[in-house]
Amino acid sequence: MKVVIIKYNAGNIRSVLFALERIGVQAVVTDNHDEIRAADKVIFPGVGEASSAMAYLRAKGLDELIKSLKQPVLGICLGMQLMCSHSEENDTDCMGIFDQKVRLFPTAGFKIPQIGWNNIAHLKSDLMHGVPENAYMYFVHSYYVENCAEAIATTDYVIEYSSAIQKANFYAVQFHPEKSGDVGQKILENFIALR
Repeated sequence: MKVVIIKYNAGNIRSVLFALERIGVQAVVTDNHDEIRAADKVIFPGVGEASSAMAYLRAKGLDELIKSLKQPVLGICLGMQLMCSHSEENDTDCMGIFDQKVRLFPTAGFKIPQIGWNNIAHLKSDLMHGVPENAYMYFVHSYYVENCAEAIATTDYVIEYSSAIQKANFYAVQFHPEKSGDVGQKILENFIALR
């Protein structure tokens, strides 16, 4: 099986590589279109700022490539947000795989960004198979995807929001499975096992 991690200027790639190695998966880090198309599974991680990341993806043609993929694709953190239609972060038009808006958390009485452990609930989809309801995952983010019909997990911080979403072969999580211990490892194993 060939697993590709998309290389771009906002990737938290090393921790994802190590997490995959722990479950016996060797991944290739690349921005080569042919290699990405030929992969069995594609992971699109991200840490950073939406507008500069989208500018880089557009310059390399990766935005259109990602949208065209037919194999399972997993967006992580900023990767999830970039798969949505628009982000309030610097008023950024994103890829539009999910017709969802990315919003800045309201700040009243809460620390922004949300950094640390929080639980995921209302779990659905093969991606969440065997994951306990209300399992704790590790988050670092100031922006969130609104609660929506595509949600396969929700989390409550300031408001209830979509912490994981799915549409066809596209999966995305706001939390960091690669930093979330055994439960995060289970989600990565589930992704690798998808058909």
